[in-house]
Amino acid sequence: MSTAIVRIVSELRSIVAAWRREGLRIAVVPTMGALHEGHLSLVRAALAKADRVIVTLFVNPRQFNNAADLAAYPRTEHDDAAKLATVGAHILYAPNAADMYPQGFATTVSVGGVSEGLCGTFRPGHFDGVATVVTKLLLQTGADLAFFGEKDFQQLQVVRQLVRDLDIPIEIIAGPTVREADGLAMSSRNARLSLAERNRAPRLAEILVQTARRLSSGESVQRALSLGRDAILAVGFSKVEYLELRADSDLAPLHTLDRPARLLVAAWLGQTRLIDNFQVPLPRAAALHQTAA
Repeated sequence: MSTAIVRIVSELRSIVAAWRREGLRIAVVPTMGALHEGHLSLVRAALAKADRVIVTLFVNPRQFNNAADLAAYPRTEHDDAAKLATVGAHILYAPNAADMYPQGFATTVSVGGVSEGLCGTFRPGHFDGVATVVTKLLLQTGADLAFFGEKDFQQLQVVRQLVRDLDIPIEIIAGPTVREADGLAMSSRNARLSLAERNRAPRLAEILVQTARRLSSGESVQRALSLGRDAILAVGFSKVEYLELRADSDLAPLHTLDRPARLLVAAWLGQTRLIDNFQVPLPRAAALHQTAA
């Protein structure tokens, strides 16, 4: 089965309206292209829950705060369409920037709370760009379900918040982070790594797992995070932007591991910024207390 490519929102809405008349359930998987197995796992999950699946491909200029980063972002639409055909996606919606942001466009969607800190600190304006384009894509597709990966966990929480706050009638479904055989979280940015950097990159996930174990065994948050940062730098990363423990539900900073939590990191390896995250199991005493409560 081939995947139809649609570029104009009026055409997309016409197709969606016809699906609606048939009573079909519709899912959307928003992407910026350069698709890998992580994206395809979301498409498969969408196909399992919906009758029709739209994959969006739009390299959103408003979520880049670095022009060079935007210019270097991989654009592989032909290959992406071929991959989507193999898994059975029904439409690849690939609008151009002039249509998404026409002359005179003057609206920004800004989500507070969960967008603050972490990537929000180091990429000013990034989540405003994400929230604006995701809002547009959800409204353009009119889907019942939208699938996002947990690898970009802060982004996932921003999307959940905007859907709640704006009463957008769509269910947000999270897919687990998909990893390479050596543990590196799959990302379109991994293609930028040199061979030596690619060999070193999996250490980031290893150190996150080690840090999570320290926290779960009762190590203080301050000491566990300090040891984790030192370890990341020791294996060859040039900079750790953040390594933090946050509440899983609302990304509130945690100074003690007393509720379901997530360890999140952003670090630079050469010219490539890598992010990752892991859930942190509660210490046994805290877990028993929560169960009793």
